[in-house]
Amino acid sequence: MKKIIASPLAPKAVGPYSQAVEANGTLYISGQLPIDASTGKMAETIEEQTRQSLTNLSYIAKEAGYELSDAVKVTVLLDDIADFAAMNGVYAQFFTENMPARVCYEVAKLPMGAKVEIDAILAK
Repeated sequence: MKKIIASPLAPKAVGPYSQAVEANGTLYISGQLPIDASTGKMAETIEEQTRQSLTNLSYIAKEAGYELSDAVKVTVLLDDIADFAAMNGVYAQFFTENMPARVCYEVAKLPMGAKVEIDAILAK
């Protein structure tokens, strides 16, 4: 059985998808753009955008009763792979031990001109 998860602290889905879906003890969080839900705006720098995307992931995880430490797989999409080190510096502040598996890709373009989008799979 699946359960749809939505946090009022994270930006609403901008299309026909859910912020997250929980099924059989696993939480699948959709890609999070670096949008501050309280303002609807995106920060400028890759560091600020990475922090906001991960904060949004955290809000959704908490809404479902999880923590980011429950993450088993993370996908990071960057519009410029040259931002990898800067993104990684912020990412390391959110994942400090028992790191999840991760993949990072450079993509041609992200929605709304974002520099980063991050999704995650969490399990208890």
